[in-house]
Amino acid sequence: MSDGCAFCDIGEGTAPAFIVAENDLAFALLDIQPLARGHCLVVPRRHVPWWDELAEDEADAVFRLARTTAEKIRRAFSPDCVTMYARGRRVPHTHVFLVPTYSRDPLDRLFNALEGFQEQAAELAGLRQADEMRAAFERLKGA
Repeated sequence: MSDGCAFCDIGEGTAPAFIVAENDLAFALLDIQPLARGHCLVVPRRHVPWWDELAEDEADAVFRLARTTAEKIRRAFSPDCVTMYARGRRVPHTHVFLVPTYSRDPLDRLFNALEGFQEQAAELAGLRQADEMRAAFERLKGA
């Protein structure tokens, strides 16, 4: 637990939240600043700032619960997609966003714009070349 962390307080049961699912190592709750109806966060019980710092069992628990929660969102709201991304920046406790999105809603448009930039930007075009891919692969493999 980290002093003053809202997610730690919720996990300890000392702060209110709409918890929609949970397991031993994580819980899923409605976001209090939703981007869409049914927007949930999946949070590890242990205070961990970045998702890649989770222990293996915690990562398994968080992402299993994310899948279960996404299924609940799909059944309840029938979105086109449940968008997932992990943060921990503004609130320094890892949390996975699960946002139901629909064609042409603000988040769908944002991700479409990002994908368009990724696919069309001249600066990034060279990164698709075989030699660049091989070089990145070798660097990552050796890291």
